[in-house]
Amino acid sequence: MINASKWEYKTVKFPASGGFMGGKINESALNDRLNEIGEQGYELTNSFVTHQGYGSSRDVVLIFKRERR
Repeated sequence: MINASKWEYKTVKFPASGGFMGGKINESALNDRLNEIGEQGYELTNSFVTHQGYGSSRDVVLIFKRERR
């Protein structure tokens, strides 16, 4: 019998900050959030940014998964 893993997913939106043009990511805060979620047993599977325009980022979207408990 094959033991098929079942997964649960978590999506987190991490905002960029800044003035009118925005686009700056607080790397220290992002690392803290990644470590916090990793402690919960999640693994980062994908990430992407949503663009505000003119090369600025609005949000970083992080997608995690872990084996269903």
